[in-house]
Amino acid sequence: MPPTVKSWSKQLLQCLTFALLSFGLCVLLITQPALALNDGQQLVLESWSIVNEGYLAPKKFEEVQWRRLRQKALEKPIETSEQAYSAIEKMLLPLGDPYTRLLRPADYKAMKESNLGSEINGVGLQLGARSEDGKIVVIAPLEGSPAADAGVVSGTILQKVNGESPQGLGLEATAARLRGEIGSSVVVEIQPPSGDIEEITLERRIVDLRPVRTKRLRNESHTLGYLRITQFSEGVPEQVTEALQELAEKGVEGLVLDLRNNSGGLVSSGLAVADAFISNQPIVETKNREGINDAIPAGVGTLYDGPMVTLVNGGTASASEILAGALQDNGRSQLIGSRTFGKGLIQSLTNLSDGSGLAVTVASYLTPNGRDIQSLGIEPNRELEMPEPLNPGGSEDRWLQDAELFMQANLDLQDLEKTELQEEVSNEANPEQFFLQAEK
Repeated sequence: MPPTVKSWSKQLLQCLTFALLSFGLCVLLITQPALALNDGQQLVLESWSIVNEGYLAPKKFEEVQWRRLRQKALEKPIETSEQAYSAIEKMLLPLGDPYTRLLRPADYKAMKESNLGSEINGVGLQLGARSEDGKIVVIAPLEGSPAADAGVVSGTILQKVNGESPQGLGLEATAARLRGEIGSSVVVEIQPPSGDIEEITLERRIVDLRPVRTKRLRNESHTLGYLRITQFSEGVPEQVTEALQELAEKGVEGLVLDLRNNSGGLVSSGLAVADAFISNQPIVETKNREGINDAIPAGVGTLYDGPMVTLVNGGTASASEILAGALQDNGRSQLIGSRTFGKGLIQSLTNLSDGSGLAVTVASYLTPNGRDIQSLGIEPNRELEMPEPLNPGGSEDRWLQDAELFMQANLDLQDLEKTELQEEVSNEANPEQFFLQAEK
């Protein structure tokens, strides 16, 4: 008997029912693991989502197949925290951004403490990742640290730390290897900017950060203030306020601001310090992933509005470059020294659910005149003679001596201009006296 419309309808209904049941079973099989993710897998997804929502260059996602990277990370067994951390690091690696990175709980804790505390245990190296090849380089040694005492200078490449490659370890793991128990040692293989690879042994000790230092500089004709900021940690704006008030009470006529070897820190602290010197002018422009530029202006009024000059070098980076660029572009202070480091990216720090942290590059910044300094740095108004002094602020600091001479010359010029202006005003008020002087 040939099939009827009714029999066809019955077979079609049976096929549709079977198809729907099969589809439902497939969906169940696919979604069930997502509903039963363990803590490690949840950490991977959490990290992926944070980067996916905030990363500065979303176009990079298509290039590296970002969704596929998440899938690959979850395909492998993740039963321990270490396996989760490893999966996250492998997932982030194709982005090619050394500043978008996972911070294990101990590293994250150490970073937060360095932004809050006044001392650390270690060798005193502030590190950065070179954008062109990812090599770990010294932004600056901390003043009075074992690294500074050993003569390690800005721009030095770390080749090995206790036999391990810093490039393979990454920024935070390398920093963690350099920290340790007081009195213990670490063997570091380094390559200075102009020199051969050498191996040195550094003994870890307590390094007093003292981010704000000040003193009075006096000579026969002028009294200057010296303000050195070595990093922008949480309490720095308040310490700068106190320092400027103290210098004002001492009657300083000019200020030497020293940002050498200041590798940055909290951008918010750098902005607050800029606000102390600049009134109602732009401090920095930030550019987000949508390409929108937001200008951050200074408030009205300053803590110090007198003449000043600012010292910078290759260790001046990140938040300190924001400050230096704002001072230069607004004509508030000339920069002298050498070209700055060139870190123009801003990272957000997010607490992850297990106590680790995730740093994600979320914006770039431009100086008020629109200069992008990433990998370029800021060129000073006047370059000072090399080699660079290794003791910033010390009695044999040639660059500080040059800054003093620069300020003294500017103050003398201002005094001369005031005298000439007073004479002009006096002559305008008494023209007969002016003609008598002219006849003589």
